[in-house]
Amino acid sequence: MAPGVDGIMYEEEFVNNSRGLKLFTCRWLPEKKEPKALVFLCHGYAMECSISMKDTGTRLAKAGYAVHGIDYEGHGKSSGLQGYIPSFKNLVEDCSEHFTSVCERSENKKKARYLLGESMGGAVVLLLHRREPPYWNGAVLVAPMCKIADEMKPHPVVISTLTKLCNVIPTWRIVPTKDIIDIGFKVPEKREEIRSNPYCYKGRPRLKTAHEVLMVSLDIEKNLNQVSLPFLVVHGGDDIVTDPSVSRLLYETASSEDKTLKLYPGMWHALTSAEPPANIDLVFADIIAWLDRRTAAEGSRSEMEQKSKHEERQLFHAQAKQSPIASL
Repeated sequence: MAPGVDGIMYEEEFVNNSRGLKLFTCRWLPEKKEPKALVFLCHGYAMECSISMKDTGTRLAKAGYAVHGIDYEGHGKSSGLQGYIPSFKNLVEDCSEHFTSVCERSENKKKARYLLGESMGGAVVLLLHRREPPYWNGAVLVAPMCKIADEMKPHPVVISTLTKLCNVIPTWRIVPTKDIIDIGFKVPEKREEIRSNPYCYKGRPRLKTAHEVLMVSLDIEKNLNQVSLPFLVVHGGDDIVTDPSVSRLLYETASSEDKTLKLYPGMWHALTSAEPPANIDLVFADIIAWLDRRTAAEGSRSEMEQKSKHEERQLFHAQAKQSPIASL
């Protein structure tokens, strides 16, 4: 446990998943006040939570939220071959198990629950929602991976050939792609930070990983209409890693009644971490305002429900006193 800095407590913990792997988890908590709600972070491909998403965790905790993150299998400080996703289904299951265990703690059961996913983490968020649609109170999707951008997708012949090899050489790093760090992160200092971060995977995508990510993105693209929870999408207008037009398609297709899309002209893929400070401040102002509005609405709804239950109990006791049976 780290001492509080600027009113924020940061903590780390390793947990074991159902397959016996050790997974790294972390959390940012307001130090001297009860969190207003819970936010769960889902990082992008080849990234991790404790360093790459530190600013996100800190900003949201300063805004009064308890923020919890997890490094996927093969990512960050968690067990597994670095950069290797043998099963996207298992990855989502790991997140679900950990996030749900936090939500079901006695001190958290009445708190609103939000998901926040960046890039591939956006796909994780949408699949978590699909598993249990009513469970989550909302989601923030940061440049979500709902489809592989045409500029990033390998040639169909390459995809077909490599798919056949998945069962033979699943961990080989032979999938040709552009350097995401160069084309996704605008600020040069941030690029160097990622390249020097030993917990970020910098090699070519492993064969099975690329196949899993591709299949998941195609599945999500075909099922955008199933998205029913309240959500906010924030996306850089000049993003060439994940396609902004697909975020618009998600906004237009999703069955959610409460949905917001914000496109930021000129911003790149990593709009919450690798833009000039003024741009990052703008994006987080929108995210926190969105969370605050929904949290206030959830609080009002909870108070009304509690008041209704209290009035029902009072009515029940009043009727019981008037009942002939009560006088026997």
